[in-house]
Amino acid sequence: MKVDLNNLTAGIAKLAKAKVLCVGDLMLDRFLYGSVGRISPEGPIPIIHVDTETIMLGGAGNVVRNVVALGAHCTFVSAIGTDSGGKRLTDLVAQLENVEAYLLRESGRPSTIKTRYMADGQQLLRADQETDTSLAPATEADIQLAALDAVIGCDAVVLSDYGKGVLSDPVIQSVIKKAREHGKPVIVDPKGQNFGRYSGADFVTPNSAELALASGKTLNDEQSIIRAARHLLVEHEIHSFLVTRSQEGMSLVDLDHVSHIPVQVQEVFDVSGAGDTVVAVFAAAIAVGLDPIEAANLANIAAGLVVGKLGTAAISLEDLNHAAVHSHVATGKVKVVTRETAREIRNVWHRKGECVGFANGCFDILHPGHLALLHRARGSCDRLIVGLNSDASVQRLKGTGRPAQTEADRAKILAALSDVDLVVIFEEDTPELLIQELAPDLLVKGADYKRKDVVGGDFVEEIGGKVLLVELESGYSTSDTIAKIVGSHDD
Repeated sequence: MKVDLNNLTAGIAKLAKAKVLCVGDLMLDRFLYGSVGRISPEGPIPIIHVDTETIMLGGAGNVVRNVVALGAHCTFVSAIGTDSGGKRLTDLVAQLENVEAYLLRESGRPSTIKTRYMADGQQLLRADQETDTSLAPATEADIQLAALDAVIGCDAVVLSDYGKGVLSDPVIQSVIKKAREHGKPVIVDPKGQNFGRYSGADFVTPNSAELALASGKTLNDEQSIIRAARHLLVEHEIHSFLVTRSQEGMSLVDLDHVSHIPVQVQEVFDVSGAGDTVVAVFAAAIAVGLDPIEAANLANIAAGLVVGKLGTAAISLEDLNHAAVHSHVATGKVKVVTRETAREIRNVWHRKGECVGFANGCFDILHPGHLALLHRARGSCDRLIVGLNSDASVQRLKGTGRPAQTEADRAKILAALSDVDLVVIFEEDTPELLIQELAPDLLVKGADYKRKDVVGGDFVEEIGGKVLLVELESGYSTSDTIAKIVGSHDD
């Protein structure tokens, strides 16, 4: 299935409406940043001089952080200790907007803390303080009750399993069962060898190593991944796997279809928390009704962003939208776009220092006069956006019987021209609002117009742009062409 950029950007805009329930293991991520100047005389190890410390939510907490960074709402159920780590975790969760948290405290249980020592952009050491023992029966019962109560009010459920005791088998199976009864999709970030614990889940998101461990297979190519995934799908009654494959991207696998999604990242700085970002974005997209392939593409784009940052990072809607547009613009294959997407693409071009031109018209039956206008326009700028009157707009301007071709056909023909970089259909009678939204550097019209009559001309000049009037090829008219066709048909 080919993912359309317009659908993708429209899907991104919906993510803020998602309501996600996340149940899982909460951790505190500590990052100690410094520099290394010498080796310890006590042993062959570097000495790091620590300059700064940052703390942030890790594990299931990082999933929650990424969900709300998208503007979505998250109900969060987890367990913490009564120690200082638990207090810091409670404070961090309280700082998040759009989170309804149920953090069950268990006396004597250490809160999970992962401390990473960083120098010169590299991780030197990670020190973990944690336990993987089961929760006390009373705490487990409270976790289960809180999670089950939250299922009905959510759009999707995430089970973020780090093997630290929050997601016991009874909790997992009761939540999946209730979610299925109420039609709520369940996304699992798995841990360990036994994927049978997640029986009935809609999506499980292992990385290649986790899939290999669970299947007992050696995975060295796409076909081996597909075979292993499908074996586990049947064995454990799971609907789909979203397999993250590092530099190979992702694979979405069910019993009938396979979609391989190439990697988006350009440079890797830190993979910490990338899996949490994938799960959060994928779950939010599924929650608002996106197709799984579109959801996987968004998750893949988000993963490419997060590994390009140091530490566990959360991706905003703006980040995701810019990255989605940029990844598609780079291919040069997407031309017919919404005005919102056109604005994003125009911003990409401007950041690259390119001059953006704009021309508009009905372009009902494309003729040599149109081609000459567009060619001259494109020769005066780096990128050319064409505003195209919608069918309703053409009918109001030209009368009954027009346009001769639908807006979809007219847009497709324009997009096929090498001189045209983008085509945007507008509903208004004039392109003035569209011009103001796109703020082009150059506005192009035919020389049959006087400068004072060019719609949007004043605005473009006010923002520092120019208006260019180009000579037209004489002897060409869409109305005359249609009249000739009709006359020939009547004869």
